[in-house]
Amino acid sequence: QVHLVESGGGLVQAGGSLRLSCAASGSIFSIYTMGWYRQAPGNQRELVAGISSAGSTNYADSVKGRFTISRDNAKNTVYLQMNGLKPGDTAVYCCDADIVDGMRYRNRYWGQGTQVTVSS
Repeated sequence: QVHLVESGGGLVQAGGSLRLSCAASGSIFSIYTMGWYRQAPGNQRELVAGISSAGSTNYADSVKGRFTISRDNAKNTVYLQMNGLKPGDTAVYCCDADIVDGMRYRNRYWGQGTQVTVSS
């Protein structure tokens, strides 16, 4: 069994910062791409940022220059540093990871999501 657990969401004023963490646990052989998605009420889920196992990153245009994704491969953890938060960033944020488990099966796993609310 493989699990992703997020932490770090909460309520913050516009212009503030939050740091999200997502730790993968269980029988893990290797992890390829990890990423963060978000979904606001009435909106489709959108990719916020992704990072490869080698550290290459990509971002949604709406967060470039404000958000930074990083990962600690030794801890099987991905982070999302969010600065300059805006009310439009309010959403449930979920992490995902492309994981090969101990049985060498490759699947995409999702966390349960963490709420980020930015007040104006």
